Amino acid sequence: MSYQERTYRNRVSQNSLTSFSLCVRETDLLIGCDTDLSQKALESVYTYRGFIESYIRMHPDFLTSLAPLDDDDIAPPIIRDMLKASLAANVGPMASVAGAISEYVGKDLLKLSENVIIENGGDIYLKTQENVRVAVYAGNSPLTYKIGLLLKPGQMPLGVCTSSGTVGHSLSFGKADAVCVLSRSSTMADAAATAMGNMVKGKEDIRTALEKGIKIEGVSGALIVIADHFGAIGEVELIVR
Repeated sequence: MSYQERTYRNRVSQNSLTSFSLCVRETDLLIGCDTDLSQKALESVYTYRGFIESYIRMHPDFLTSLAPLDDDDIAPPIIRDMLKASLAANVGPMASVAGAISEYVGKDLLKLSENVIIENGGDIYLKTQENVRVAVYAGNSPLTYKIGLLLKPGQMPLGVCTSSGTVGHSLSFGKADAVCVLSRSSTMADAAATAMGNMVKGKEDIRTALEKGIKIEGVSGALIVIADHFGAIGEVELIVR
């Protein structure tokens, strides 16, 4: 699989945070913290990837299933959270993997830094003391970078995860250019973004997908972009350029 340049990464305001990147196979993170915590972040990535990879070796359907699987009360917490999110959103557990790694690495770094922003292939986990602005990347849509989200400390910790049927390598059965979901859990936000993205075949599906998506457990807001149309629901404060 060829590397896809993350051209949207400079669209997340990180103010005075120290930024660094790290890549471990499919996991490609951009991280902002109060100080350089790259070594701790790398250790965390290997830990949580190890849990996921080991679980897949014992349960291959965890990797391939497009439908929820039964809970496993002896699995590591990251696996149980992925199983729970997939059940709530009615998608396969791996639909939440990028958000889950962002969240778990982020929680580790929050023990050492008051401010943390982690982006993993368009899926973000953050907690900061100041407002954060995120411009929405929606591929060839004319609305790319024209609309964004204002995120406030009172909403955090927060997951902001994006699914697309036209951008990137993620599996989607829909045609949305961007489905962006907000949740206290980025694991949940990632699964819900996939579920909502699957519902959008055209602009006429935006309202229905938003109304169904906001009912998914843990979802606090959502934004959908398809071509030159968009809609939003819930705790979403839009920035329009």
